[in-house]
Parts: sequence; C-alpha cells; structure tokens
Amino acid sequence: MMKNPRPLPYMLIKIFAVWAFIIYTAVFLLTLYDPVPHAVISMAGGLAILWIIIGGTLMLKMRDRIKSFVLSFSVGWKKKFVLFCTVLALIEEAITTTMTNLAPVFGVEVGEAAITASTNYLEVVLFHSVIIFIPWFVAWAWLLSRYDFAPAEVFLLFGITGTLAETMTFGLQNIGSAGFWVFVYGLMVYLPAYSVPERNVNPPRVQHYILAVVVPFVFGIPVALVVGLLQMICF
Repeated sequence: MMKNPRPLPYMLIKIFAVWAFIIYTAVFLLTLYDPVPHAVISMAGGLAILWIIIGGTLMLKMRDRIKSFVLSFSVGWKKKFVLFCTVLALIEEAITTTMTNLAPVFGVEVGEAAITASTNYLEVVLFHSVIIFIPWFVAWAWLLSRYDFAPAEVFLLFGITGTLAETMTFGLQNIGSAGFWVFVYGLMVYLPAYSVPERNVNPPRVQHYILAVVVPFVFGIPVALVVGLLQMICF
C-alpha cells in the first residue's frame, strides 16, 4: 500500500487506545456494585482481551506473512478483501456471542446481561451484525479501487463508521466508548486493507475521508431494510 506511512493515523490510533483504556477502567470501577452493568462491562473486557489485544497483536505481528498468503490466491483482490473482512467479522462475533453466553461466569443469569442481540450465534450473524457489515465491506472494496487509503486510515475510518452505527442503534453513550468501538470495528478491515495489492489509484482528499465514513451506510441501507423485514417476520 503506502510506501511512506502517514503519521497522523497512527497518532490517532494511540489516542483512541488511551481513550478506550481510561473509559473502560472508569466504567469498570463505577459498576463494581451493580451486577448487571458490571457483567456487561466484563463481557466487553473479554472481547477487548481476545479480539483487540490478542487478536490485534497477532494481526500486527503476522501481517506480512498473511499478506503474502492472501496475494498468492489468483482471485480478484476486491473479492478477497470482502471475504477476508467477513471472516474476521465472523470471528469477532463468535467472541462476543461467547461472552454473552458466559453470563454466569460474570455473576448474572443468561439473558440478564449481554453484548449481542442473542445467545444464538447464527441468529446474531445472520439477522443482526455480519449480514449488515458485508455491504460495508463491499463499499470499502469500491473505495479502495479508487483511492489509496492507507491500512491505518481504513482502520480508523471503518472504526468511526462502526461507532456511529452503535450510537444510532444503541444510544449516545456509545460516543464515550468510541475508543473501544474504533478498535473493535477497525480490526475487521485492517489486515484485509494491508493485504490489498499495489494499485494505480489517486491519493484521498479531505472529502474522500468524509465519503469513506458515509458510503458504507449507503451501501448497507438495502440490506438493512431486508434484514429488518425478516426480523419482523421471523421474530
């Protein structure tokens, strides 16, 4: 991708990391004597450890080997990008669903506290999360076919899109958790973006960064409407 990485995205990633740590620690301590909210924040902590810390570290350490492996397949890079993002999203949702099902470990009954819409993994990914993310990944494949966003920029921009989605769906309190959400969502696309081959495309301008946050929502609207209809019919 970029031969000379832009420094600003990396500085912002560090800021979001510190932000996530401070907010998480504060909420963890403030909910110590409130079992249900504390269980939820503990589940989020499990996600942070498994997906962000362990998963993120492995992605960073193994990114060059994984990139070589991905490039070895003679399939169009846009298809590989969408598929790779989808696989990572499925892994992330497997972790969140596991955390939800571990409610008794966190001191509450299953159903009292959760970080997913259901304890059923297939229901989560087919009716609530990954099915909605796939058009977002397609949107990013389209964006990367036109503009040379660096992997760290893709990480941040997709993380911002994810934060906005969480805020619109579950409330304004998610703005305070932006540091956490940027990492949760950003890691779904960082490695796939890193594995995209060199392309003869233009560097992004300011308006393209704004476009990159909004376009996934535009691509996702038709799927979201269909999924919403299916939810009403099936549930």
